Amino acid sequence: MSMKIAIACYPTYGGSGVMATELGLALADRGHHVHFLSYEPPHRLGAAGRAHPNVSYHEVQVAAYPLFRYPPYSLALASRMVEVVESHGVELLHAHYAVPHAISAVLARGMSGGRVKVLTTLHGTDVTLIGQDKSYLPATRYGIEQSDGITAVSQSLKEDTRRIIKCDSPIEVIHNFVDTNLYRPARCEEMEARYCHEGEKVLLHVSNYRPVKRPDEVVRIFARVASAMPARLLLVGDGPELPRTESLAVELGVRDRIELLGQRGEMERLLPCADMLLLPSESESFGLAALEGMACGVPPAASRVGGLPEVVEDGVSGLLEPLGSEERLSDRIVELLSNPAAHAAMSAAARRHAVEKFDEPIGVSAYEDAYSRLLRHG
Repeated sequence: MSMKIAIACYPTYGGSGVMATELGLALADRGHHVHFLSYEPPHRLGAAGRAHPNVSYHEVQVAAYPLFRYPPYSLALASRMVEVVESHGVELLHAHYAVPHAISAVLARGMSGGRVKVLTTLHGTDVTLIGQDKSYLPATRYGIEQSDGITAVSQSLKEDTRRIIKCDSPIEVIHNFVDTNLYRPARCEEMEARYCHEGEKVLLHVSNYRPVKRPDEVVRIFARVASAMPARLLLVGDGPELPRTESLAVELGVRDRIELLGQRGEMERLLPCADMLLLPSESESFGLAALEGMACGVPPAASRVGGLPEVVEDGVSGLLEPLGSEERLSDRIVELLSNPAAHAAMSAAARRHAVEKFDEPIGVSAYEDAYSRLLRHG
C-alpha cells in the first residue's frame, strides 16, 4: 500500500543526510510519495531525484528579523512540516537526526492536531556528541521520547542512547544499507587513468574532516604504508581539519603522493579504484563509508569503535584495531597489500558481506515495516 511520507534531514555530506536521501529515493521507486524537507536540496538528491514523479522537495526558509540573533530554524521547519502535512496528506514524518528534526516533527504533530505519526532515526552524533551537551540534552531527550517510533542505525548506538540520553522508550535497530547494484567492484577507466599510477597501491579516506574522524592519523598511517611500498592516498570530502591534514602531509614528506579531491558525488565510480579504505575514527555509530567501500570490494582498515564491528568482520572483510593503533594497523595494511591472494580474498568477502547483510532492499523493507506498524497501531 502506498504511503505518504515526509523526510526531514540535513542536506550536507554526512551519513545521516546521505542515508535519508537514499531511503527516500528507494521508497519513491516502490511507489510511495516522499517529501523532503531541508534548507537546501539534500546532497544526493540530484536533479534526477527531484524530477522523480513520487518525490517532492520543500525548502525551509527562515526569515531574518533584527530581533533574531539566531534565526529559529527548528520553528520554521515545524511550520513547513505542518504545511506539507495539510497540503499533501502526509501520514508520517520521518526525522533523521534528533536535533532539530525530531523536536520539530513532534511540534508539527501537535500543531496538526495529531494527524501525523513521527518516526525518529538516530544516526550517531545527535546522541554521542550533541546529546551529551547540557545545552541540548533535555531537548534531545524530549524529541526522542515523544516520537511515536525510534530507530537507531546500530546496536552500539542504541546502547549509547540508553546510557547517554537515559531513554527508556523502545528502540528498533535498522542498520544502514547500500545499493549494491550501484556500489560494486566495477573499475572505472576514467578514474583509474586520473588517480592510479603504475605499481602504486591506492588508499582512500572520505569524511567531513572533523577531529572525531582523526584525519591526522590517516596521514600518519599512510606515511608508514608509503615508506614500505609505492602508494597513493585519495582524500575525499572537506571540513575544518583538512588544512591541518595537508600541513601534516607536507611535514611527513608525503604531500606529493596525496590527492585532495574535495566533495564528490560519484563515489560509486571512485571507490573501486582504491585497494583499501582508511577509517581510524574515534567514533562511528555505523560506518556508512566502510559499507560503501565493502560493496565495491574495498576492505576497510578501521578503528574497533561504535558500530563498525557490526559492519566489518576483522580479518575477513576488513581490518579492525583498537583506537589509536597506528603502527599495528599500518603493519596489517602493508602485510595485506603485499599478498595479492589474501587481498583478493578479503575484497571478495567484503563484497559478499555487504550484499548478504546490508543490501538496499533489506534496509528499505525494514523501514517500510516500521512505518506500517506505526500507521496501523500508533
